[in-house]
Amino acid sequence: MKFDTLFRASEFSEAGAEAAAWEDIGFDCIWGVESGHNPFIPLTLAASATQSIDLGTNIAVAFARSPFSMAQVAWDLQALSQGRFHLGLGTQVRAHVERRFSMDFTHPAARLTDYIRCLKAIWDSFQNDRKPDYRGPYYRFELINPMFNPGPIDHPNIPIYVAGVNPRMCRVAGEVADGFHVHPIHSMGYLRDVVVPAIDEGARPRGKTAKDLELYGLVFVVTGGTQAEMDRMLERVRKQIAFYASTPSYRAMLEYHGQEGVGRQLSKLARAGDFDDMATLISDDLLEEIAVVAPIDKLGQALWARCEGVLDRISLYDALEFADTADYWRTLIRDFRAAAEAPRPSPQA
Repeated sequence: MKFDTLFRASEFSEAGAEAAAWEDIGFDCIWGVESGHNPFIPLTLAASATQSIDLGTNIAVAFARSPFSMAQVAWDLQALSQGRFHLGLGTQVRAHVERRFSMDFTHPAARLTDYIRCLKAIWDSFQNDRKPDYRGPYYRFELINPMFNPGPIDHPNIPIYVAGVNPRMCRVAGEVADGFHVHPIHSMGYLRDVVVPAIDEGARPRGKTAKDLELYGLVFVVTGGTQAEMDRMLERVRKQIAFYASTPSYRAMLEYHGQEGVGRQLSKLARAGDFDDMATLISDDLLEEIAVVAPIDKLGQALWARCEGVLDRISLYDALEFADTADYWRTLIRDFRAAAEAPRPSPQA
């Protein structure tokens, strides 16, 4: 299992130095987030400032860009990073796609499947000078000339990850992707019983299983060096879980845990702007299904124990403000990796 991180830099001028620091500490990958800024700019700066750490988007909004524009920026980043780029794609939700990006959101799962197939056809043309002949239900690639073809690169196989929560999007990952971005609102039970079987179902027609895809998860943690620090973090995590869980798209996980009513109540409070009251609906039991709760000196082992056998790579959802130093991160990564080598209890006779 790999231990990744997210970009924290608030200024692009800091992105290269931050990336070099994460690489020196020993993280396996840096993921750029599409929120207030374009995710590709800090990754471009990071590619120029690093040598070995992987770089990826978690996520880039697919429907905000045409397949060709996405293919082009991914191709350039793969070339610049010498094969270290991972393209994580997500659909976002209907309101943002239609009202913020002014783009179409009809049939998102089928549309994303077609989008990724079109991406691959474009990359095939770039690498092999193949005549464009892709025509799908939503996208097409039928025209190019030498001026617009960047040509082949040394590492043309760019891993594509799909982000999702519900079974239909999990099947999309199985059908056309190389990895799956697990939403922070998850539990190990939901992943084992819902997500992995759905990926398997999608992958089966192409002769693959969920084990052939890499599952990456952002993990909520509640930790600290003192009880007061843990209590403060617990309430912050509770509020963030409530915020995510108020979105109907993420309700499937609540339903899995028998919390359907909580999801409906959260949505109602969110519409009314009662954000402070929302957190009170997230019980301790539900919080501990979603978040890893452990003292700071036990966090590495607790993360491994929770995620082993389900996730292939993880990163923490939040920066640990009270322990955000290079020495702390090195210790956490060391403890996490040491847990993999620890002897397992013998099965009971």
